[in-house]
Amino acid sequence: MKTLLRMVVAGCVLLFFAFRLPDSKPTLYIIGDSTVKNGDGTGANLQWGWGSLIAGYFDTTRISIRNHAIGGRSSRTFITDGRWDAILKTLKSGDYVIMQFGHNDSGPLDDTARARGTIKGIGSDSAETYNPIRKTNETVYSYGWYMRRYIRETKEKGAIPVICSPVPRANRKNDRIVRSDYAVWARQLAEETGSCLIDLQDLVAAAYDKMDSLRVNAYFPTKGDRTHTNKEGATFNAEQVVAGIKQLSRCDLKKFLLR
Repeated sequence: MKTLLRMVVAGCVLLFFAFRLPDSKPTLYIIGDSTVKNGDGTGANLQWGWGSLIAGYFDTTRISIRNHAIGGRSSRTFITDGRWDAILKTLKSGDYVIMQFGHNDSGPLDDTARARGTIKGIGSDSAETYNPIRKTNETVYSYGWYMRRYIRETKEKGAIPVICSPVPRANRKNDRIVRSDYAVWARQLAEETGSCLIDLQDLVAAAYDKMDSLRVNAYFPTKGDRTHTNKEGATFNAEQVVAGIKQLSRCDLKKFLLR
C-alpha cells in the first residue's frame, strides 16, 4: 500500500512539473489620447479609438493587452496626471509599449481649460509657466522631450518601446489628406533612439487618399469632427496598426498576432 502511495505521489509530482504554468506572459501597454481610447472605450457616444479594438487581432493567451490611453491627454499630461508612473510600477522586461501622442500637444501651454500643450518639435527647449489646472509652476518641454522619456524609461525596464505616429485628421487639401508635423517628429525620434515606428498617420492617410470622400466621411459620426471615428473607422485604424506591426523588422511583437 505504501509503495502504491509513493508511486501516486511521484506521478503527481511529475505531472506538476510537466504541466506547470509557464512564466508570466508579456503585456502590451498602449498609451495615447482619445483616438486610441474614446470615453470609457465602449462606444457610448458612437466614438471609438483603435486601441479598444486591437486586442481582437492578438493571441491573448500569449500576450496581455492593456489600453491605458485616455481622451484629452498629451505627451505631457499623461505624465503629469501620474498615469505613466502607474504603468512603470508593473512594466517588466519583455513587455511592449505602443505610444501615440500629438493631437493634444499642439494646444496652449497654460490655458485655463486644459493646459496640455507641449513645445513643438523634438528639441531640448523648455518654458517656465504657471499651470492654472494643477495650480503650480511647471517647466514644460517639447513633444520630443516627453516622448524620449517614455522611450528611455521603457527601455530601462527591459521593455520594448514602439512609437506610433498620430492618426490623421480627415482634412483634405488639394484632394489629399493633410499630414501633420507630429508624424515627421515621430519618425525622427524613432531614428534617433533606435526605436520601432508604426507610421500610422501615413498608413491611414495613404488609404484615405485612395478612398471616395463619402466613404471616409462615414467613419466620423459627429458633424464637423474630423478626428474621432465610429467603430467602423476605429476598426479600420486598428487594421492599419496591425499592418504596421507586421512591417516592423526589429520588433517581435508581430509574433503574437493571430494568424
